[in-house]
Amino acid sequence: MQGFCSPNKCEAAHRFCRYPLLQMAYSQSPKKAGIPREVLKWLQSLDLTFFPKNVRRDFSNGYLVAEIFSWYFPGDFHMHSYDNGASLPAKQSNWSQIEKFLVKQNISLMKEIIDGTIHCKPGAAELLVQEIYTILTNRRIQTIQQVEQGFTDKAYQDQLPMVARSTASVAIKSNLSLSEVIAEPNIITNQRKVLAIIHRHIEQRKEERTQDPRRFNVKPTLGEQAVRLRPLLVSEPNLQMNTSQAAC
Repeated sequence: MQGFCSPNKCEAAHRFCRYPLLQMAYSQSPKKAGIPREVLKWLQSLDLTFFPKNVRRDFSNGYLVAEIFSWYFPGDFHMHSYDNGASLPAKQSNWSQIEKFLVKQNISLMKEIIDGTIHCKPGAAELLVQEIYTILTNRRIQTIQQVEQGFTDKAYQDQLPMVARSTASVAIKSNLSLSEVIAEPNIITNQRKVLAIIHRHIEQRKEERTQDPRRFNVKPTLGEQAVRLRPLLVSEPNLQMNTSQAAC
């Protein structure tokens, strides 16, 4: 039959061919947004040009951010002047216009959150959308999403088993994007960022060795192997007798 593989093929291929519709639906399913439900409903109500399926990627260039603000400040945002591109110059141009508007309207958004969103840092775009939702709607979010400080992938690494966690080189690649290096070409600044990532990775490894010393074959030190005796408790009458004998 067409669409089914022969029985002599491997079991994995047989399963894939037998359920083609399920495989297609799974591969095209959108990634988890990572933002609260009420914020998602608010985004749907704005009738944006496209709904963000990947929050980290779709908000990085600032186009959707400008479109969200245009619903509340239509006179300050002209969407023809914003580029819905993925290049770094397009991102910087869009966010430069948005930051000028924020200064004009005295709206406070942390520079660290904006930079993290531009460079697709983990959790930065989610936090940015929550901040914009709070500012524009004057509502408090009921379920606050926890975001790792510094927008690193530590939360993701903690969910993995120790054997699957990233090495130092992979940690640098995951937490320092190429666009971030291009935007800040200062060698000293980038070296400090790399050293901070390596230091955080070393501390994580030390914590892993403490949690599972058998896996890393950590041997106890001589001080830990030594037998610790409890100190002798001397009663007060015996103590006075000993002191009087010593005086004589």
